[in-house]
Amino acid sequence: MNTIPLHARLELLIKDMFRRLGIDIRRIHSGHQGSETSLARARLLPFCAGNGLDLGPGGDPISLTAVRVDLPNPYFSASELPVQLSGSADNLYWFKDSCLDYIYSSHLLEDFQDTAGVLQEWLRVLKPGGKLIIYCPDEQLYRAYCLNKGQPYNFHHVHADFSLEKVKTILSLLGGCRMIYEQEIVDDYSWELVAEKAPSS
Repeated sequence: MNTIPLHARLELLIKDMFRRLGIDIRRIHSGHQGSETSLARARLLPFCAGNGLDLGPGGDPISLTAVRVDLPNPYFSASELPVQLSGSADNLYWFKDSCLDYIYSSHLLEDFQDTAGVLQEWLRVLKPGGKLIIYCPDEQLYRAYCLNKGQPYNFHHVHADFSLEKVKTILSLLGGCRMIYEQEIVDDYSWELVAEKAPSS
């Protein structure tokens, strides 16, 4: 039996149709003033020590020292800071295994169909002890927020059940890391999680 509601299945079908037709549905800003990262910076910046990446920063990286990885033409840009490495965040081919101290990503992971594959790629490039810092929307809270505020919905989201619990479950199944910090609901509809990569055995 399919547990995804009919409206969510229709929405995913429509999104898939647009993607197959090559139609670019632009990411619509959340409605908050500034970027999503601007809301979480004070809480999450302390975890971003050393050499690391901000995946999909939209011109507002968590730290000015973070390497900015984004699409050639980002969906949203909060500033004129250029993209430093242009490509998709699900393939960090520029980096060898176990070479980075942290990866920060804000409101990006929910746009990928293969959440486990993306997380595995991000963990691949982290050193043992490296931090994976994720700040994302809870999909159901986000949908309710859009509806209540009359805000346009971001059609890049691909999972009706995207949540902190879903991502924690995937990370637990992948293994090789432990959760060291989490907040279930912050900034209206988001959650945040920091996982630390386990030492090599």
